[in-house]
Amino acid sequence: MSWSRMAAAAAALVFASGLSGCFTPLYSESAHPGLVEDMRAIEVTPIPSRIGHYLVEDLIADINGTGQTASPTKYRLAVKISTGVQTPTVNSEINVASSATVTGDADYTLTKVDGGAEVVKGTANAAAAYDRTTQRYADLRAARDAEIRLARALSQEISLRLASALAAKTP
Repeated sequence: MSWSRMAAAAAALVFASGLSGCFTPLYSESAHPGLVEDMRAIEVTPIPSRIGHYLVEDLIADINGTGQTASPTKYRLAVKISTGVQTPTVNSEINVASSATVTGDADYTLTKVDGGAEVVKGTANAAAAYDRTTQRYADLRAARDAEIRLARALSQEISLRLASALAAKTP
Protein backbone atom coordinates (compact mmCIF):
# COMPACT_ATOMS: atom_id res chain seq x y z
CA MET A 1 0.00 0.00 0.00
CA SER A 2 1.40 3.37 -0.96
CA TRP A 3 2.03 6.22 1.46
CA SER A 4 -0.57 8.42 -0.22
CA ARG A 5 -3.29 5.80 0.27
CA MET A 6 -2.31 5.28 3.89
CA ALA A 7 -2.34 9.03 4.48
CA ALA A 8 -5.76 9.32 2.84
CA ALA A 9 -7.12 6.46 4.96
CA ALA A 10 -5.70 8.02 8.12
CA ALA A 11 -7.17 11.42 7.22
CA ALA A 12 -10.59 9.84 6.60
CA LEU A 13 -10.40 8.03 9.94
CA VAL A 14 -9.48 11.23 11.79
CA PHE A 15 -12.28 13.14 10.03
CA ALA A 16 -14.85 10.44 10.80
CA SER A 17 -13.84 10.21 14.45
CA GLY A 18 -14.12 13.98 14.78
CA LEU A 19 -17.71 13.85 13.52
CA SER A 20 -18.71 10.87 15.65
CA GLY A 21 -19.57 13.11 18.59
CA CYS A 22 -21.96 15.16 16.46
CA PHE A 23 -24.56 12.43 16.17
CA THR A 24 -26.89 11.48 19.01
CA PRO A 25 -29.66 8.88 18.99
CA LEU A 26 -33.12 10.27 18.26
CA TYR A 27 -34.64 9.23 21.59
CA SER A 28 -31.60 9.38 23.83
CA GLU A 29 -31.48 10.79 27.35
CA SER A 30 -29.27 13.69 26.25
CA ALA A 31 -31.61 14.65 23.40
CA HIS A 32 -34.77 14.31 25.52
CA PRO A 33 -34.10 14.54 29.27
CA GLY A 34 -36.47 12.37 31.29
CA LEU A 35 -37.56 10.19 28.36
CA VAL A 36 -35.92 7.02 29.68
CA GLU A 37 -37.55 7.61 33.08
CA ASP A 38 -40.94 8.17 31.46
CA MET A 39 -40.61 5.04 29.33
CA ARG A 40 -39.67 2.96 32.37
CA ALA A 41 -42.69 4.32 34.25
CA ILE A 42 -45.20 2.74 31.83
CA GLU A 43 -47.31 -0.13 33.16
CA VAL A 44 -48.54 -2.53 30.49
CA THR A 45 -51.95 -4.02 31.26
CA PRO A 46 -52.48 -7.74 30.54
CA ILE A 47 -53.75 -8.64 27.08
CA PRO A 48 -55.86 -11.79 26.68
CA SER A 49 -54.85 -14.57 24.27
CA ARG A 50 -51.54 -16.22 23.48
CA ILE A 51 -50.38 -13.49 21.12
CA GLY A 52 -51.37 -10.94 23.77
CA HIS A 53 -49.04 -12.65 26.22
CA TYR A 54 -46.16 -12.43 23.74
CA LEU A 55 -46.99 -8.79 23.04
CA VAL A 56 -47.03 -7.84 26.74
CA GLU A 57 -43.65 -9.50 27.33
CA ASP A 58 -42.12 -7.76 24.30
CA LEU A 59 -43.60 -4.39 25.26
CA ILE A 60 -42.22 -4.59 28.79
CA ALA A 61 -38.77 -5.45 27.43
CA ASP A 62 -38.88 -2.72 24.75
CA ILE A 63 -40.33 0.03 26.88
CA ASN A 64 -38.20 -0.14 29.99
CA GLY A 65 -35.30 -2.31 28.90
CA THR A 66 -35.19 -4.27 32.14
CA GLY A 67 -38.05 -6.71 31.53
CA GLN A 68 -39.72 -5.71 34.79
CA THR A 69 -42.56 -3.34 35.51
CA ALA A 70 -41.46 -0.08 37.11
CA SER A 71 -42.52 0.44 40.74
CA PRO A 72 -43.60 4.11 40.55
CA THR A 73 -45.79 4.00 37.44
CA LYS A 74 -46.83 7.26 35.77
CA TYR A 75 -48.59 5.84 32.72
CA ARG A 76 -50.78 2.86 31.87
CA LEU A 77 -50.74 1.25 28.44
CA ALA A 78 -53.85 -0.64 27.36
CA VAL A 79 -53.76 -2.65 24.13
CA LYS A 80 -56.55 -4.46 22.28
CA ILE A 81 -55.35 -6.79 19.58
CA SER A 82 -57.21 -8.38 16.70
CA THR A 83 -55.59 -10.97 14.47
CA GLY A 84 -56.44 -12.73 11.28
CA VAL A 85 -54.95 -15.28 8.91
CA GLN A 86 -54.80 -14.88 5.16
CA THR A 87 -53.91 -17.68 2.76
CA PRO A 88 -52.97 -16.10 -0.56
CA THR A 89 -51.90 -19.26 -2.41
CA VAL A 90 -53.56 -22.67 -2.63
CA ASN A 91 -51.93 -25.82 -3.96
CA SER A 92 -54.26 -27.00 -6.73
CA GLU A 93 -53.29 -30.67 -6.40
CA ILE A 94 -54.29 -31.12 -2.76
CA ASN A 95 -56.47 -28.00 -2.37
CA VAL A 96 -54.53 -26.79 0.68
CA ALA A 97 -52.93 -23.41 1.24
CA SER A 98 -49.15 -23.54 0.83
CA SER A 99 -48.50 -20.35 2.80
CA ALA A 100 -50.29 -18.09 5.22
CA THR A 101 -49.92 -14.62 6.66
CA VAL A 102 -50.87 -13.75 10.23
CA THR A 103 -52.02 -10.14 10.42
CA GLY A 104 -52.53 -8.08 13.53
CA ASP A 105 -53.98 -4.72 14.46
CA ALA A 106 -53.19 -3.40 17.93
CA ASP A 107 -55.24 -0.46 19.22
CA TYR A 108 -53.25 1.11 22.05
CA THR A 109 -53.98 3.89 24.52
CA LEU A 110 -51.46 5.44 26.88
CA THR A 111 -53.07 7.24 29.82
CA LYS A 112 -51.72 8.93 32.92
CA VAL A 113 -52.21 6.89 36.08
CA ASP A 114 -52.94 9.83 38.38
CA GLY A 115 -55.62 11.57 36.33
CA GLY A 116 -56.51 9.16 33.58
CA ALA A 117 -55.77 11.79 30.91
CA GLU A 118 -55.01 10.30 27.51
CA VAL A 119 -51.42 10.89 26.37
CA VAL A 120 -51.44 9.09 23.02
CA LYS A 121 -53.75 6.73 21.16
CA GLY A 122 -53.25 4.86 17.90
CA THR A 123 -53.27 1.65 15.93
CA ALA A 124 -50.23 -0.42 15.01
CA ASN A 125 -50.37 -2.91 12.14
CA ALA A 126 -48.04 -5.77 11.28
CA ALA A 127 -47.95 -9.08 9.44
CA ALA A 128 -45.86 -12.25 9.53
CA ALA A 129 -45.85 -14.91 6.83
CA TYR A 130 -45.13 -18.62 7.15
CA ASP A 131 -45.10 -21.73 4.97
CA ARG A 132 -47.72 -24.42 5.44
CA THR A 133 -47.21 -28.12 4.84
CA THR A 134 -49.29 -31.27 5.12
CA GLN A 135 -47.72 -32.02 8.52
CA ARG A 136 -50.03 -30.77 11.25
CA TYR A 137 -47.42 -30.25 13.98
CA ALA A 138 -45.12 -28.36 11.59
CA ASP A 139 -48.05 -26.09 10.65
CA LEU A 140 -48.91 -25.40 14.30
CA ARG A 141 -45.30 -24.59 15.15
CA ALA A 142 -44.87 -22.36 12.09
CA ALA A 143 -48.10 -20.52 12.95
CA ARG A 144 -46.93 -20.00 16.53
CA ASP A 145 -43.55 -18.70 15.34
CA ALA A 146 -45.39 -16.27 13.03
CA GLU A 147 -47.46 -15.08 16.01
CA ILE A 148 -44.28 -14.49 18.01
CA ARG A 149 -42.77 -12.50 15.12
CA LEU A 150 -46.04 -10.55 14.76
CA ALA A 151 -46.05 -9.67 18.46
CA ARG A 152 -42.42 -8.54 18.21
CA ALA A 153 -43.16 -6.30 15.21
CA LEU A 154 -46.21 -4.78 16.92
CA SER A 155 -44.21 -4.19 20.09
CA GLN A 156 -41.45 -2.38 18.22
CA GLU A 157 -43.94 -0.16 16.41
CA ILE A 158 -45.89 0.69 19.57
CA SER A 159 -42.77 1.39 21.67
CA LEU A 160 -41.37 3.67 18.96
CA ARG A 161 -44.64 5.61 18.81
CA LEU A 162 -44.76 5.90 22.60
CA ALA A 163 -41.19 7.18 22.71
CA SER A 164 -42.02 9.71 20.02
CA ALA A 165 -45.09 10.93 21.88
CA LEU A 166 -43.33 11.17 25.24
CA ALA A 167 -40.30 12.90 23.69
CA ALA A 168 -42.57 15.49 22.06
CA LYS A 169 -44.34 16.39 25.30
CA THR A 170 -43.11 19.48 27.08
CA PRO A 171 -41.39 18.91 30.44
